[in-house]
Parts: sequence; structure tokens; C-alpha cells
Amino acid sequence: MTCGLDVVVDGDGGVNDRLGMRDSLVLTVIGPDRTGLVEALADRISSVGGNWEASRMAQLAGQFAGILLVTVERARTDELVAALRGLGGAGLQVSAHPAEGATVSVDAQQVFLELTGDDRVGIVRDVSRILTERGVNVEELESMVLSAPMSGEPLFSARAVLRVPPTLALSDLRAALETLGSELMVDLETAED
Repeated sequence: MTCGLDVVVDGDGGVNDRLGMRDSLVLTVIGPDRTGLVEALADRISSVGGNWEASRMAQLAGQFAGILLVTVERARTDELVAALRGLGGAGLQVSAHPAEGATVSVDAQQVFLELTGDDRVGIVRDVSRILTERGVNVEELESMVLSAPMSGEPLFSARAVLRVPPTLALSDLRAALETLGSELMVDLETAED
């Protein structure tokens, strides 16, 4: 397994050319879980004056993975990239990508989705296909398979934050999702509910 840092850069080869006085970078990290990974990452970021703005991190099947937004003075971006590269020796793979503006329609409504139903191969594919066909953007997705309380059968459970086009009625989205199975329970709530 190779460990290191992949840096996605502009066509001229420089990460620093992106944003003016401070650069914003989206970092992705993955590696075998162990105590101290977050501290090591935070230490490298703060050692060059970087600011940890936002993150989502989790441990899954023995692997630690995350995505985070970091800002750093433009003149120190390359220094930050070099500091992060040093984490490869600890088994942590880090990729840095210049942050770009949102591409989702500002008119889109934020909707919270909860699904529960019998687990089966392809359920995430089928749910995501219905969302994509209707122009729905998935901003966050958390899923798991649990044991059903009475039967012990595998039960699929998912929670998502969606951006739904203003022309799509939630009742239509619910009906489309419910076609995936009679045992699938669908709950949709808007941010205003």
C-alpha cells in the first residue's frame, strides 16, 4: 500500500494560485485507525498557521476516514502540503484539493431523509438513482445495516441531507422511493419543519 499526499492543482501546477490572501483546501484522509491520528493531523495544520474550519470524520471497519476544510495563508500553502506529506510514514493518506464554490442551486430546498427497510443488494444504488433522476443532490449520507428487533433479519437504515429542486413535490419523491419496496419506510422533513 502506498501512503502519501496527492495534491490536485491548477493547470499551471500551483496550489497557491487559487484564492488571494488565504487558500482554502479540502483534505481527505484515510488510514488504519489508531489513537492520535486527529492530533497528528491538527498538529501539522496548526504548525503552519492553518485553521481547521470544518470536518466530518469516522472510524469504519478498522479504517479512519475524514474530510475537512482548512484555510492557510497563501504564502504557506506549499509548506502545509509538505507537512501533510509527512503523515504518510504513519500510514495516513492525505489528499489536498483547492476548495471551489458550491454548484447546487440556491433555490433548492434542504430536506432530511430517513429510510428504513429490509436490506438487499443494490438498495443504495436504487435510492440514489431515484434521487438523481429527480435532480436531488445528496449533501450527506449515513447508512448502516442493523438487526431487526423481532426477527433479527438485516435491516437497512439511512439518514441523508438532500437538496431538492423547488419544482419537486416531497409527496412525489416519497412515492417514488416507496416503489422500492412495500417494507421501506420513508420519512422526509424540510429544514422548516
